[in-house]
Amino acid sequence: MNPEYDDIPGHLAGRESSLHVSGHIARCAQLAMLLEVSASPKPGNVDREHDYPDTCFEHFVASSVGVYPALEQAARSREGIGYLIKTAVYESAAWQNGGNTHFGAFLLLIPLAMAAGEILAGKKPENGFNKLEPGDLESLAERALVFVRETGCEDAVEFYRAFGAAGVRVNSVEEFDLKDPESTGALCENAITLYDLMVISEGYDMIANEWTTGFRRCLEGARTVLGFMHARNGDCGNPSPDRSGTGINEAVVYTFLKLLSRHRDTFIQTKFDADTADNVSSRAREILSEWEKTGSCRPSDSYCSLDCPQDPDCTSDCSLDSDCISDCFPDSDCSLDYPSDAFYDCPLENRDFSSLLPSVRDFDSELLEKGINPGSTADIIIAGLFIALLGGLRF
Repeated sequence: MNPEYDDIPGHLAGRESSLHVSGHIARCAQLAMLLEVSASPKPGNVDREHDYPDTCFEHFVASSVGVYPALEQAARSREGIGYLIKTAVYESAAWQNGGNTHFGAFLLLIPLAMAAGEILAGKKPENGFNKLEPGDLESLAERALVFVRETGCEDAVEFYRAFGAAGVRVNSVEEFDLKDPESTGALCENAITLYDLMVISEGYDMIANEWTTGFRRCLEGARTVLGFMHARNGDCGNPSPDRSGTGINEAVVYTFLKLLSRHRDTFIQTKFDADTADNVSSRAREILSEWEKTGSCRPSDSYCSLDCPQDPDCTSDCSLDSDCISDCFPDSDCSLDYPSDAFYDCPLENRDFSSLLPSVRDFDSELLEKGINPGSTADIIIAGLFIALLGGLRF
């Protein structure tokens, strides 16, 4: 046991096995951050081939490594989310000078790591490491939702402190303005919790919406990665003998495009406007649609992609919202609990991923030239990779 952690809110004093579990969870989160920033081409965002003037690839790498203590603490804790987010921000900043690299990702990883710590603590290691079973993925999101709903006003105050340290770009709000230092006093006076703040922001912030809707896009990202890897690496029964590489870069790039095509990126919306964000999603849809028409491998019919017929401003996020499905698609058989291998019909090798890359690179150059970076989508990808790695993803 590490005595320096004894005063952490909600920290569980544990045995050596507990340290093994929390360390495993933290490493999964670190690897998720590293895989996301390394993936290329990833239109508009920093990756191993592209930097921004003030934030570079190496800044993201340093942040991913430096944040380990906060992630390990989170896996051993059952409360204190605000404190843990602030700790993650400070640990990240201590190792790099590139500013805000992972603030949105920390908002997702901390509660998910807490939930993973709770679930994996009761499991026996398999082949030397702890692993979530397929049925545990929904449970992970459900437990994370419980944790965020149980936050208090102190978590909200710590979040404001973390926000100030990270220098995050946000929309203005009339109530409890994140840029106003006087807001912290009003939080506890009005018994406003961190979850309450996310409810206030859920309509225009993708990450806040994950908190209030049960981390649905994070699960979607995990299942898309797992589905791609499952199909790509021959589990469909007819592996390609001449395929090189691990496939993880392609899986991340594809998943990034898929989520960007289906969900408006609210970081773009905040930095520019809703029309710009929608145009970026539309372009991603066009690129994927053309590629998915090629070869004999097509998106599986068991994978739902729904556009709301009742509201022209509603994006295909409807397909992740059970209420929207029931309201807009009363006759739909779409299930939110689709399996990880439901994204492709085999054989995947008949679709050439390299044929997708020229369009993606053009899209990447276009966004980089305009300074448009889908940062919220990147955060969702990190959380999805984290869940997939907890579920046993290896490559």
